[in-house]
Amino acid sequence: MHAGQPAPEPGRPFLPGPTFAAPYHLAPDGPRPDTDAYGRTDNPTVRALEAAIGGLEGGEAVAFASGMAAITGALLAFLRPGDTVLVPADGYYKTRAFAEDVLGARGVTVRAVPTTGPYELSGVRLVLVETPANPGLDVVDLAALAGQVHAAGALLAVDNTTATPLGQTPLALGADLVVASGTKALTGHSDLILGYAAATDPATVAALRDWRAMTGGVPGPFEAWLAHRSMGTLDLRLARQEANAAAVAEYLAGRAGVTGLRWPGRPADPGYATARAQMRRIPGVVTFELDSAERATAFLAATTLVASATSFGGLHSSADRRAQFGDRVAPGLIRLSCGCEDAADLVADLAAGLDAALRH
Repeated sequence: MHAGQPAPEPGRPFLPGPTFAAPYHLAPDGPRPDTDAYGRTDNPTVRALEAAIGGLEGGEAVAFASGMAAITGALLAFLRPGDTVLVPADGYYKTRAFAEDVLGARGVTVRAVPTTGPYELSGVRLVLVETPANPGLDVVDLAALAGQVHAAGALLAVDNTTATPLGQTPLALGADLVVASGTKALTGHSDLILGYAAATDPATVAALRDWRAMTGGVPGPFEAWLAHRSMGTLDLRLARQEANAAAVAEYLAGRAGVTGLRWPGRPADPGYATARAQMRRIPGVVTFELDSAERATAFLAATTLVASATSFGGLHSSADRRAQFGDRVAPGLIRLSCGCEDAADLVADLAAGLDAALRH
């Protein structure tokens, strides 16, 4: 709640800003150290957000205009022609598509690996994992994987979007780099687009800042301010979403017509032991399958509280059929993001939606 905020000063707000500026006044002899000069590289509102995120991640954060800007920036900043990168086969499909289409065309060897492995690390420059994976929700032991990756002389980058830095801190578990979309649960109100990367090594952070300055993927000051404001309720939102996900998973586990249920907070889930060992919060995302795309679509059309939307981590519950976007999943797989509604109301809405879908 206090991360990144200035020291108390009478007559000043808890969270000042946003500061809207492209150029700033310069001294007659030009820019001076520790003074703002130009908005693409210098903005106090963005710095305050970075301080807040960095404090939670346990490193120094660099804010980007979107999650994809952060992920692609990190990959392009550290990979060169001839390098080999491992990307999650079951993670966010756009990351995999970028690696295969863009990095592959630039001479980088790309190999897709399931989150749970096995990882063949010989000759690898960088390993990118997403845990819990989106949308399959597999998890990997980050401390163990970091040891393997570093022994092979490679870097470990972790997409922390689903978990958020209150859910887990990959840098403390040995990761070299964290990337994430701040659009999702970190800010949680479904009203902005944002991304970030974080690291503890000053050279890594400098490389990220240089890349962002050269390519221009900076967030706007209003989005940065709105994100920082929204982070104050992160723990409250995550607690409610986790509780709702637990109620939803319990209901879906006994529901006829539902298969492939995944939620790492459920003791029967394959990732439960690892998730409980390395995570402080289990995210409010639940996946399950219906036996056809038509039934999945009918379910999305019949729910009232659960909005049909392709995002997750917001105050409002939402769901989507992932196969329609190119995810390599079953046609009827639903990714459900539990929001902050009343748990009983949410379960009742799911029951009504499933009743309607299974009549098809």
